[in-house]
Amino acid sequence: MDLRQKIETSPMGFHQWLIIGVVVLLNALDGYDVLAISFTSNAVTEEFALSGTVLGMVMSAALVGMAVGAFGLGNVADIMGRRWLTLISLVVNAAGLFLTATAQSAEELALWRFVTGLGVGGILVGTNVIASEYSSRRRRGLAISIYGAGFGIGGALGGSTMIYLIDAFGWRTVYVFGGIMTIIAIALVLWLLPESPSFLYQRRPPGAEAKLQKIARRLGHSEPVELDARPEQGSSSLAEKVKITKLLAADHRRASAVIWIGFFMVMFGYYFVSTWTPRLMSLSGLDDSLGLYVTVMLTVGGTVGCVIFGISTSRWSTRLVLTWFTVLAGVLMAVFVFTTQWTPLMLLAGTAVGFFAQGCIAGLYALTPQSYPVMLRATGVGAALGIGRIGAIVAPTAVGVMTDAGWTPTAIYMSVGGVMLIATAALLSMRHLNVEANRSPREDLEPVAPAPVT
Repeated sequence: MDLRQKIETSPMGFHQWLIIGVVVLLNALDGYDVLAISFTSNAVTEEFALSGTVLGMVMSAALVGMAVGAFGLGNVADIMGRRWLTLISLVVNAAGLFLTATAQSAEELALWRFVTGLGVGGILVGTNVIASEYSSRRRRGLAISIYGAGFGIGGALGGSTMIYLIDAFGWRTVYVFGGIMTIIAIALVLWLLPESPSFLYQRRPPGAEAKLQKIARRLGHSEPVELDARPEQGSSSLAEKVKITKLLAADHRRASAVIWIGFFMVMFGYYFVSTWTPRLMSLSGLDDSLGLYVTVMLTVGGTVGCVIFGISTSRWSTRLVLTWFTVLAGVLMAVFVFTTQWTPLMLLAGTAVGFFAQGCIAGLYALTPQSYPVMLRATGVGAALGIGRIGAIVAPTAVGVMTDAGWTPTAIYMSVGGVMLIATAALLSMRHLNVEANRSPREDLEPVAPAPVT
């Protein structure tokens, strides 16, 4: 029995959905982490007397760490394994969160946020690939979209928790609580998250066959696992195969360009609304707590948007659904600021912005792993996430500069809405690109798209 083929063609069982549940929790840590600096922005601005530009740089510090982690650790997951990368990254993430709570200056705050981001970047690479490789062909779009919804779940539940923690105990407890949740996540990964079968087949670490047999039994498959007689690749050969420059080879160049443009623009837009909405709402004259609740509604809408995106891919192509989501996210982002005079309408509009913007991220999560062969998959995902984080880095800093230069919230939101529409143009250029052409003939058992990307 080839376990990859079984996973690809069989209905998803309880343990596969349990694995998806674990990676959803890990993605929720990202949602909590992003909102942590957003929700504590007013408190840290007051305590450390930060200008808008410096606050934007502090907000971007974790995003810089995420970009470095995603770029630098993607090929590590293709060499060491997705599970080990995830565990190491969780330890780094927990350390960064606890140390953030001890910061006594803006410089220390930025440093520990950077360390936190390193961990999150590695977590996202490992979990995105695991979600794809443990999903069946039929349910992959839905499974990865549910995984993407973890960000919104973490933001919505975590946001409500943060409001209470800040009011009752101060902003530092937000990071202590995040560190405790990360320690719990480490225990769950050790207990419940196995290594990727696709990685075990390709890399052949010691005991690979026994590990595959154990995973097969856990997934409900009793047949013996078969490994072909292909010699194990040497580490130098493997390292050569997973170089990041391979992403720009002729057979991957176009897919990489489209995915990178899409990630940059979508992350720019989403991280802008996630990090700056409380502050910009405050500058618009709204009560601070109302601005926080608007941000919570963004994440609630994002959670629903991810799931709806996944359901939609069972009927329409991933590219088509993603294109429409980028259009609507851009338009709604541009008009959202005009609703601030009517609280119910503002909350509804904020929910809609989160619905479509986070749905875009779920779509890119689904599109990226299927665009690369298995031994380049984590490297491809890492590079895409790294490019996305660069967009996320630029957004808070750029908006900080804009506020210091006198830009109004209205002008800022409309400008970012226009940025989102650049992702639409990139996706339209993908219309005739068949990502399946990027696979080598030896990989006919590897995961395919949940719907044709045409």
